[in-house]
Amino acid sequence: LTFPLLSVTLLVSFGSSMLYGYNLAVVNSPAEHIKAFYNATWSQRYGHGLGPGPLTLLYALTVSIFALGGLVGSLLVGVLVEQYGRKGALSRSALLVLLAGGFMGFSRELESPEMVIIGRSITGLHSGGCCLGCAQPFPHGSVPYSRSQRDGEGFIFPTGSNLRGFLGLMPTIFICLGVFSAQVLGLPELLGKDRFWPLFLSLVVVPASLQLLLLHCFPESPRYLLIERNDVCGATKALHRFLGTPDVQDVIEEMKEEQRSLSSMEMVSVWQLLRDHSVRWQTLSVVVVNAGMQLSGIDAIWFYTNTIFENAGIPASEIPYTTMGTGAIEVIAGLIGCLTIERVGRRPLIIIGFCAMGVCSAGITASLLLQAALPWMRYISVACVVGIIAGFCMGPAGVPFLMTAELFTQSHRPAAYIVGGSLNWLCNFTIGFIFPFLQMSAGAFCYLVFCGVCLLAALYVYLIIPETKNKTFMEISHIFA
Repeated sequence: LTFPLLSVTLLVSFGSSMLYGYNLAVVNSPAEHIKAFYNATWSQRYGHGLGPGPLTLLYALTVSIFALGGLVGSLLVGVLVEQYGRKGALSRSALLVLLAGGFMGFSRELESPEMVIIGRSITGLHSGGCCLGCAQPFPHGSVPYSRSQRDGEGFIFPTGSNLRGFLGLMPTIFICLGVFSAQVLGLPELLGKDRFWPLFLSLVVVPASLQLLLLHCFPESPRYLLIERNDVCGATKALHRFLGTPDVQDVIEEMKEEQRSLSSMEMVSVWQLLRDHSVRWQTLSVVVVNAGMQLSGIDAIWFYTNTIFENAGIPASEIPYTTMGTGAIEVIAGLIGCLTIERVGRRPLIIIGFCAMGVCSAGITASLLLQAALPWMRYISVACVVGIIAGFCMGPAGVPFLMTAELFTQSHRPAAYIVGGSLNWLCNFTIGFIFPFLQMSAGAFCYLVFCGVCLLAALYVYLIIPETKNKTFMEISHIFA
């Protein structure tokens, strides 16, 4: 990787994936302060406070509306990229974050809970379009390899390359870093106090502003310029910057060949993908691993970590630091997955990850039921939460996105990503919204739901999905058949 290509990869990941992770965890620490603000505002408007049920409903909406915004953003990203290019779409997404930060930052001064909810939905809109839409393909898909290195199935990296799995999971590392940064900033010594929560939520403007300023230092994606805009001159100049070499004619010719092949290729719609029997097992696999990833309970852990530790009996003064410790382990687990994926393979990582999450979810239930008789079981709860996070970051966090690209040809891949991405956001919203009520109604047994989902997903992967490491689409298709 040349320095310009590495720089734009880090910049885009910082302003998209890391921001996505930050927004997942930022509502955890100030939960009680936000609820108190909602209750006080409601009392001032209507002369009475909110009951526990309506207050929980309003806060659950605040948490989960992020995912609905993400769903809308993921569906609109194609229009944005087609209209403005990848760099232009990223810049406009960053402007949305500035708007969202303003809404959330001034919500308390204007006594408006609605501004918090609107701000959260706008940050979700950014994450849906930027993190999972136009950002991830931007650095990794900017420069193709020579024909001798490509596998002929549209993959960005060659079949035997160690970079394909490594860079495929790099966004996961930045998501973990975003979660960890929100946990650190949420400490009582920093922004965890009541008067600072609007500033805490609005800090999303910092990485967005940095991305907005620095994106102008980099050219547009060469592949986008040539294949989408037919701008050979612009693509050549961009390749000079990215590759650091004056001789880019071979790469230009390869992209022209790709342009010709894509122009003769009929792209499959979502409806056509769902009706195509030749890829039905691949489509079902995308559905299972993407839905399983979000229904595994990881979003409940990220959104409601402090509440989970409080119910487990951890002293209130220790909860912020315990939460921060889980975030540090999360980053380490993500690095382990990123560094080992090309050695171990996709399939073992995702199976081990789901199994670890399932066992640890059952462990939380057992520890909560036994903690009255055995006070030390509270620490087993913490260990199980750490196990869920570590298992997720080592496999299920990033492997489903990588496998989606490897299970389909270029004609089917965009529709497959729409299916997987839509399921991701819908399941994210579902867990974020219903978990507080599930916890109130089922108590310790609510984690058994996540246990069942994780173990069933692991069983499906073990029985159905082949290893995709170092395989072309045709090889994978034959294995499925």
